[in-house]
Amino acid sequence: MSFSFKRLLPHVLVLIGFVVLSLAYFSPVLQGKKIFQSDIMHYKGMAQQHIDYAEKEDEHTYWTNSAFGGMPTYQLGAKYPHNYIKKLDLTIRFLPRPADYLFLYFIGFYILLLSLKIDFKLAVLGALAFGFSTYMIIILGVGHNSKAHAIAYMPLVLSGIILTFRKKYIWGFLLTIVALGLEIVANHYQMTYYLLLLVLVLGFAYLVDAYQKKQLAHFFKSVGLLSVAAIIAVGLNATNIMATQEYVKESTRGKSDLTIKANGQPKEVKEGLDPGYITEYSYGLAESFNLFIPKFMGGGSSENIGKNSETYDAYLKLGASPIEAIEASRNAPMYWGDQTIVEAPAYVGAVIIFLFVLGLFLVKGRLKWWLVGGTLLSLFLSYGKNFGLLTDFFIEYVPLYNKFRAVSSIQVILELCIPVLGIFALSRLFNDFQKKEEKLKALKYAVAITGGLALFFLLAHPFLFDFIKPGEEQYPELLVNAFAEDRKSLFVSDAIRTLVFVLLSAGVIFYFLKEKVSEKLLIVVFAVLILFDLVTVDRAYVNTDNFVSARQVDKPYQASAADKQILNDKEHFRVLDVSREGQQRPARAAYFHNSLNGYHAAKLNRFEALLDFHIYQNNTEVLNMLNTKYVIAEDQAGRVEASTRYTQPNGNAWFVSELKTAETGNEEILALDSLNTKVEAIVNKTTFDELKLKTGYETDSTASIRLTEYKPNYLKYESKNSNGGLAVFSELYYYKGWNAYIDGKLTPHLRVNYTLRALEIPAGNHTVEFKFEPKVVETGSKIALASSVLFGILLLLGGFFQFKKKE
Repeated sequence: MSFSFKRLLPHVLVLIGFVVLSLAYFSPVLQGKKIFQSDIMHYKGMAQQHIDYAEKEDEHTYWTNSAFGGMPTYQLGAKYPHNYIKKLDLTIRFLPRPADYLFLYFIGFYILLLSLKIDFKLAVLGALAFGFSTYMIIILGVGHNSKAHAIAYMPLVLSGIILTFRKKYIWGFLLTIVALGLEIVANHYQMTYYLLLLVLVLGFAYLVDAYQKKQLAHFFKSVGLLSVAAIIAVGLNATNIMATQEYVKESTRGKSDLTIKANGQPKEVKEGLDPGYITEYSYGLAESFNLFIPKFMGGGSSENIGKNSETYDAYLKLGASPIEAIEASRNAPMYWGDQTIVEAPAYVGAVIIFLFVLGLFLVKGRLKWWLVGGTLLSLFLSYGKNFGLLTDFFIEYVPLYNKFRAVSSIQVILELCIPVLGIFALSRLFNDFQKKEEKLKALKYAVAITGGLALFFLLAHPFLFDFIKPGEEQYPELLVNAFAEDRKSLFVSDAIRTLVFVLLSAGVIFYFLKEKVSEKLLIVVFAVLILFDLVTVDRAYVNTDNFVSARQVDKPYQASAADKQILNDKEHFRVLDVSREGQQRPARAAYFHNSLNGYHAAKLNRFEALLDFHIYQNNTEVLNMLNTKYVIAEDQAGRVEASTRYTQPNGNAWFVSELKTAETGNEEILALDSLNTKVEAIVNKTTFDELKLKTGYETDSTASIRLTEYKPNYLKYESKNSNGGLAVFSELYYYKGWNAYIDGKLTPHLRVNYTLRALEIPAGNHTVEFKFEPKVVETGSKIALASSVLFGILLLLGGFFQFKKKE
């Protein structure tokens, strides 16, 4: 027992060290402060209604009316029954946010290197290099929490796979289930998809190696076990996966039935996102050197370069006051690369890049080719439209690739691979796989490549770059020249910085190989170099200034006079915010009201079309049919007001007298330009024929249909009509969950006006109910429960077999 404890003690101390380091970097959390993240502010706006509902009703709703006229909450933090893998995730993330994600970065990468049989001291170095990689910190600063969450579990998934291929079948199998289950829980399928691409590269490397060593039986046994593990991991997350898959088909990521754009131009009809949207954030070819020299492209789109800058002086010369010049120099547009906007460079680190290059010469076999292959694939795909041949192939032929945007984010793969190979290079220095002469030769090559590259840019930059970003003609020439000079200054200082780190790294290795530096001292020196290299860059972008009081984060929006006016109105209606603040903070209205605004990467496809064709074009008839009562806008004096003069809302429901038909989706949505929605509705011809509908309905001047009870997932109406009629409801049609009942009897309803619900109601007095009852949640929860039970049994069996094996 004491021997086991002695083996465990170093890992416990490392774990404690990671906790301390995570809290130290994000130290304001110890004062009760929280990091202000713009994306989380948007999320809170979108999710507030169903959060409030859960607190009030002690149950969860899977539909919200607060944004985009209504949508499922599947991608807004929905909580599902029997989601035990989520509870495990919450247990692991015990630190305050965002220190919890930094801790996950560290511990996941540490376990990955241990699974590759790296000494724990070197594994700590790798964890530091991965966790403090600038991109990993930046995404925490802006609030890409689910992305950080998914990235953090990537190394753990690879650990399970590698252990399985190392013939640690039981523990590899069990770890893969847990790790992949946690990876899916993070709910960022784009990152999980990128991980799959890396796993395929790893699998190919193992296949080639198994073929060469005549171990194909072991390879396919491992693949079989891992396939079962993946199925169980998916089962643990069945509800979320099934609900997301169901929703995505109806979202902007699915296939539209429109063949025209809002401007009348033809539109290509296919599933997935538009290629231009996918490649909007394409990494520049020259920008690749940002990985090695942090401000190679100027850094971020808004850099604080201070008073001692050409930009500050230029603003003064152009007539700005000192205060205005200081403000401008604190937000100087230093980034001059291809992308629209960049928060910070995706800096991997001069030290770790140097070690990676060293690893190219010291490390042999499948590991090297897996890591190099993953790095190159990641880098080439991140170029997007700048490497159209490869990108277009993936968009067109690789399954699911066209579902994701911001191709530059695939660089998370190289940010994982590079530190692994770099740490392996260090480990090779400590063993006898190569002679000392070979190690010295590899060191010379690495210095020549990395140091030579930094020196080349330092000397040749005046002939290579003009440091001007395309489109800057809008600025005065004096200012453009000032930007260029400041960018050049940043470039030179960081090139020198990188060269110094390369020489320091090479120097300590040289003295180690000459036996003038001990192994322990080498590790300590590299820990200091890696931390200083990365943290100094990280702190320039994410630091204590990003933290505010917990109240500001928990309640990011304060009700204005206009909001209070609307909140005093207790009827059920919708709000459109076209104010300047509403454009800057698009989820703000959703925080307080049932809004047509919102912020989400995958809104309902039909509502997106309604926005483009009509709402953005100020079609008041469409606003009326959506029961839009208030429009938030600036008045002539510039004050924000909530006005009712722009619309005449149709109400929550109404009877129409005429039903028109359309052959195509194009006809349906274009018809809304001239449709009198108070008395007319339009339906697709196929639906009209299937339900045997009528084109005309007798009207009763005394007929009424009134909303008597409202919840996000339940609406109750009282209908009075001496004639049978067709009622239109100002609620979005989503057939995969919403059910209609007349006097308690399930009754088919239909889609009209391209987006709304309608229902034929017989003559007389009736109670009409709409209930959101998604079958997918019920089915998925049963699968999740069964998978959890199965995993529990497998875990007990695995422990038993391991115990018997030791005996």
